Amino acid sequence: MAAQSWRDSLRAARKTAVVQDVRKWRRKSQLGSQGQWQVEVGEISSGTFGSLEQQLIQENSSNPIFTRKDTKTSFQWRIRNLPYPRKVYSATIDPEQRCCIVRTSNKKYYKRFNIPDMDRCGLPLDSSALSFTHANNTLIITYQKPREILQQEQEVLQELKKVKVAEDGDVECKTQ
Repeated sequence: MAAQSWRDSLRAARKTAVVQDVRKWRRKSQLGSQGQWQVEVGEISSGTFGSLEQQLIQENSSNPIFTRKDTKTSFQWRIRNLPYPRKVYSATIDPEQRCCIVRTSNKKYYKRFNIPDMDRCGLPLDSSALSFTHANNTLIITYQKPREILQQEQEVLQELKKVKVAEDGDVECKTQ
């Protein structure tokens, strides 16, 4: 089972912090050093203000912003800065590519995204579980979690409860 191997790798992984509403992974680069963070759930934190990179070039604040925020019973994606009316949007499932597709009829926005949790468990995508709504220039796409995912999340939660919590004075101090 793919889900079982994922749980095994989670048990063996070094857990540095548990942050609510954020799930990100850090893999080693080709040269063996720590690579970039890959954010799966939550928002990508922008760098520190005042850094040279932000002063030279900055993304337009009216560009659509795609983030994932999960609830207890569903996967949820939010796309901010989409000003078109609800009737313009369509959300569909592509079973061959195992992804969701969001598009507008006026061809101003198109996005393909997968659901990594469903891929890990090897579960098929169901178009009846996909829905969307639009309010305040934000498109909210919702995919209802299947029973297998809910069960897996309970097992992961039980595993995280076993992690020893560091107290304020318990800081790793490496000596030379």
